[in-house]
Amino acid sequence: MNDLYPSGFALVIGGSGGVGTAICQELVANNIPVLLTYNSNRERAERLSNELGGSQASVSCEQVTLQDLTTLNRAISRGIAQYGRLHSVFIATGYDIPQSPISEVTPELWQRVMRSDAEGAFNAIHATLPHLRDGGGGSYVHISSAGLLKYPPLDILSVAPKAAVEELIKGVAKEEGINNIRANSIAIGVIETGIFLRLKEQGVFDDAWIEGVKSALPLNRFGQPEEVAKMAVFLASDNAAYTTGQLIPVDGGFGV
Repeated sequence: MNDLYPSGFALVIGGSGGVGTAICQELVANNIPVLLTYNSNRERAERLSNELGGSQASVSCEQVTLQDLTTLNRAISRGIAQYGRLHSVFIATGYDIPQSPISEVTPELWQRVMRSDAEGAFNAIHATLPHLRDGGGGSYVHISSAGLLKYPPLDILSVAPKAAVEELIKGVAKEEGINNIRANSIAIGVIETGIFLRLKEQGVFDDAWIEGVKSALPLNRFGQPEEVAKMAVFLASDNAAYTTGQLIPVDGGFGV
């Protein structure tokens, strides 16, 4: 066990994704039992669970659809039966969205993205909050966007739902601190994993775009998922016991 976390387990929602995978890896490296969730890619989630050591390393995976509270409650119950107390919840999901000007976003797409991201995060908190209270406290870490600090053109479908979730995170921090529950977000910039790599392969981000964005960053490079994971695991640990309600940038200086 890790002295910086209580006994029990961490729930990584979206653990089979790029940043979610790195968070799972960092948690396991710190001897913290992990229940990771996936939406549709069971094969990838099971492969990751096995790569991380499976049952021998106290790692398991469950299918969760954030719009279906039944799947959330089932996963949490199974995690508690296996590992005991739920002490940390990492929300690392993301809708695979197009880069689009606001004028071209349809009401149907807007509703779909808001339901996926904003409503999904609310459901995750709704399902887990009673368990954190019952266990004597805990922590939420939400993977957000550096676009909340400086708006990037064509990124409204990423930034808008995360802005809603950010107010939710602040509200949890404000209302649940009395129950020893903390809540923080990480504002990530361009991270070389997941959605960014898929859009790059599709030609959405060409070489000129990539070089232009890098040149505007003080660190002149994109981030790695491991760098986000280390911050996430730090924020949920007792090393950050007096930090709550914060939006911490991991963005290479994008917001400067």
